[in-house]
Amino acid sequence: MIPAMRKPIMLGAAAALIAVTLVAGGAYLYYFSGLRTSPPELGLSATPSATPASASPSTTGLTGTWTVTSGSIAGYRVKELFVGQTSKHEAVARTSTVNGSLTVSGDSGGYQVSDVTITVGLGDLQSKDQVAGRDVSQRDGVVSRQLSVQQFPTATFTVVSASVPAGVTSGQVDVTAAGKLTIHGVTKDVTVKAKAQMAGDKVEIAGSTSIDMTDFGVSPPQVPFVTVDSATTIELDIFIIKAG
Repeated sequence: MIPAMRKPIMLGAAAALIAVTLVAGGAYLYYFSGLRTSPPELGLSATPSATPASASPSTTGLTGTWTVTSGSIAGYRVKELFVGQTSKHEAVARTSTVNGSLTVSGDSGGYQVSDVTITVGLGDLQSKDQVAGRDVSQRDGVVSRQLSVQQFPTATFTVVSASVPAGVTSGQVDVTAAGKLTIHGVTKDVTVKAKAQMAGDKVEIAGSTSIDMTDFGVSPPQVPFVTVDSATTIELDIFIIKAG
């Protein structure tokens, strides 16, 4: 028979054991569960213009200055590995703070795009992936500090010139643009591979480029229980509309 004085002690020990078990279970769910989701890569999202070739906009309808408009999104995706896991999770963050402009010239054989400048506000990046039991928005503050957003609030992509097939007036076309990307005050040559299409009175352009963040003087975020890759994919889905 258990002495009366030992019963409260044993009950307390049992309660403590249950609490530790629950906390451990929560920690497992927080860090090691497979309940993780990430949004797919950015791609063309709008319904393309259903304009037959015979009614395609004229060259003069496309030539001119175009500016980035509402609906545009840019962001990054990077892989992170939780301690104790073998499969990596894809962290994804995006922002709609996107501005820019470009100039279109050309003829019926194709179009030339020049003076491209796309600027993205890094301070508004918000995580869009999900991990069961984890508030991924806490990552955004860490990323902001690693990017020194107060000192370097934007990322900028510039292109001197790129070709766009004439087929953009009637369907999706592939576009490759070699330009310069500036992040964290460092500028590097990059190539963006994208698709473009007409969407009503707008042109939608969606694409990506791969970088190593250390090339831009940015160290992978240091987060407890998580190792973050330096390889990063920069994504964009922008809508442009003719100025004036």
